[in-house]
Amino acid sequence: MKNLIVIVLLVFLTLTTSSCALFSEAQIKAGYENYQANIKGYIEDARDTDPPNDDTDLAKNSANKADVTKSYSDSSNESGFYVGIALPISITEKFGVQPEINYIGVSDFNQIQVPILLKYNFANKFNAYGGPNLGFLVDPPSGLNSFNFALDLGLSYDITNKILVEARYGWGLTNLLDGGDSDNSVKLNNFQIGLAYKFGTKK
Repeated sequence: MKNLIVIVLLVFLTLTTSSCALFSEAQIKAGYENYQANIKGYIEDARDTDPPNDDTDLAKNSANKADVTKSYSDSSNESGFYVGIALPISITEKFGVQPEINYIGVSDFNQIQVPILLKYNFANKFNAYGGPNLGFLVDPPSGLNSFNFALDLGLSYDITNKILVEARYGWGLTNLLDGGDSDNSVKLNNFQIGLAYKFGTKK
């Protein structure tokens, strides 16, 4: 997993260098991050009404479906931060592509994320974003897989020609539970709000 993260970082660093030279723009971004873990599974003893303590307990309880007698679903929220770099690449006056690499620091769900987003300038200073997000949990909890695929949608507003504010929501589509199925799952959704600084742009 660590080797994969290093490879992703090196590839993106190469893209960053070449893209900055070709397109003369990049963004450094940071802000608030909130994760929602949506948990669905089973509790082994129907007389035990207490939910699993964490995702590890859920993985253990879901390992043998023949032993379970009570369904369970819940969600939990964790807050943290994100930092990253984005490379907006114009295709037309209104449309573009924005690859990014971000580090997400949230409790047990620290991630390296690589969104590849379509960008649409729908009004003066306003942009909409949407596209896939490839996430790699740095040190996933026991019983969870490390790869997370999500769909991101967001908006940004240019405060000045150098600074913008952005907000984004990501729907986690991957079941992170090792050996999970439609009845036993852990999925991550996330919300971001923060600022980005543009460098290399024309004044």
